[in-house]
Amino acid sequence: MRVHFIAVGGSAMHNLAIALKLKGFNVSGSDDAIVEPSASRLKKHGIFPNEMGWDAGRIHPELDAVILGMHARADNPELLKAQELGLKVYSYPEYIYEQSKDKLRVVIGGSHGKTTITSMILHVLQKSGIDFDYLVGAQLAGFETMVRITDAKIIVIEGDEYLSSPIDRRPKFHLYHAHVGVISGIAWDHINVFPTFENYVEQFSLFLKSMEPAGTLFFNQDDEIVNSVINTDQSSIEKVGYAAIESITKQGVTYLLHQEREIPLHVFGAHNLYNMQAAYLVCRQLGVDEQGFFDAVSSFRGAARRLELLGSSEGTSVYKDFAHSPSKLKATVQAVKEQFPERELVAVIELHTFSSLNPDFLSEYKGAMDRADVPVVYIDEKTFKQKQLAPYEEDTVKAAFGNDKLIFFNNCEILDEFLSCINYKGKNLLLMSSGNFGGLNLESVAERATAHAT
Repeated sequence: MRVHFIAVGGSAMHNLAIALKLKGFNVSGSDDAIVEPSASRLKKHGIFPNEMGWDAGRIHPELDAVILGMHARADNPELLKAQELGLKVYSYPEYIYEQSKDKLRVVIGGSHGKTTITSMILHVLQKSGIDFDYLVGAQLAGFETMVRITDAKIIVIEGDEYLSSPIDRRPKFHLYHAHVGVISGIAWDHINVFPTFENYVEQFSLFLKSMEPAGTLFFNQDDEIVNSVINTDQSSIEKVGYAAIESITKQGVTYLLHQEREIPLHVFGAHNLYNMQAAYLVCRQLGVDEQGFFDAVSSFRGAARRLELLGSSEGTSVYKDFAHSPSKLKATVQAVKEQFPERELVAVIELHTFSSLNPDFLSEYKGAMDRADVPVVYIDEKTFKQKQLAPYEEDTVKAAFGNDKLIFFNNCEILDEFLSCINYKGKNLLLMSSGNFGGLNLESVAERATAHAT
């Protein structure tokens, strides 16, 4: 098979390219810019383009497939050439389905928790010696890539609700046709493509309709919006609700309670206990026995950038997290505060996504930082320009969050200076963003915080 990737440097795209190369495909790719870690990984596998930029000459009739990434535009010269030649053009979720039509497909959907649930399942299946393929949105310990495509009979897919490609406006998770599905929760996101809450929720109703007729869906029964979707669904799939797995927290460690055993975990927070119950139900469906699940999940340390511990000293811990939407932000702040109730919490969120910077969406953050003792919001001034949005001031942010204690920064150097002046003795620091805080070195921030917690 000869496959060409347009915009091969994307996170999912370069991982799929590597997976296909490892399967024995002839893989080529193009992009106008490729950054780390994509660049090093593509070079390692001999897929890095000889030259940056688009060249219609790369497209020829001998190609079996062209895979189009979201970074490419609809007028991309390579795409136009492929269409002119009548070549089959896939989005990456379409091609994942193409490669998994004969597999048992597990798809993890929801506005939050997708990556963590998928990661937990992958971790347990690997520990259980079960062969499987996968697609996950974060780098995991023990997994070289974020995509695996082989002859395995099972594939576990993180089901993103964002659009499939510049020429395919369907959400990705509609294209996988799950046999086993999960909806972890629903909270409005991606306002740039789903302009109303109702339009966003509709995508989850359509996900249920996209599932295989005899499929099984596990859903968060404590989520009001999820329940509204389930109660109006007329599809023939089996629907099984779940709640948080039973646990207890002692001295900053969460323990699962199972058959009179207390099983210590590396992860914590109410949201992760819901995630773990979803993972448990899926793993049982895939043949993992009860004892095997609990033995395996106790060693799960989380996905990259999901409550990732950057450093700690006595009485102080520093975490970073991918949280950016209102529901993720609220759950993450609550998790750290409840895990360490005796410690003050300095919580910093960078508003970075199109939705979070849109003034029409900003009010969705109301109350999201209320559990933090020192709530901080940071916006990189350049981000407004990059997303072609009008900047707003501190008063607008405070009013939207409904929090008079909130501190606002739009300069990373001033933010860094503020964080360096805090005595972190008896305090935790939580740094949340889907961006990079204007280039702030978070490892240095953590090292400084833990070293001076006196």
